[in-house]
Amino acid sequence: MHLNPYGEDPVRLAVDLVLRQPRSAADLGRRCASAGVVVDARPTDDDLHEVERFLARWLGVVDAATTEQRAERLNVLLAQSSAYPRLSDHAGDGWHIHYRDADLALGGVLRALISVGTALHLTGRGMTRLRRCALDECRSPFGDFSRGGRQRYCSPGCANRDAVRRHRAKKSA
Repeated sequence: MHLNPYGEDPVRLAVDLVLRQPRSAADLGRRCASAGVVVDARPTDDDLHEVERFLARWLGVVDAATTEQRAERLNVLLAQSSAYPRLSDHAGDGWHIHYRDADLALGGVLRALISVGTALHLTGRGMTRLRRCALDECRSPFGDFSRGGRQRYCSPGCANRDAVRRHRAKKSA
């Protein structure tokens, strides 16, 4: 199975790696493989550090104040991470599109996959579909995959906590 660069999977992977940082290169490799990324070579500490640095910059896209700023920041990541689209059957399990050079280490693969996946998510779903949780004590990043595009919280738990807080404040007023 390949991670679908046209869908939400790269954004979900990025959010997961931000919220639960890999403990080691091996952990990074396991989590990528379980998410559907073809891991061709054993991940290294360099891959782990490259992904950590990249995700810190990716959070700048999440935290952009305007859609124009979001586009500018993402364009920088795309320019540094992706290549022209090409067909590949590198794993022998079907042709698919890559937006990266061949023979990249896992860190480079993830940079390209997440940059292009984020760009496709935002242009396909809406430029505001990447944000932080509205619950003040949470503020976790999330991709909005909802039908209407109005998701405000990273999880139902945060939405429920905020609803209870609003209800109690209304009752005490």
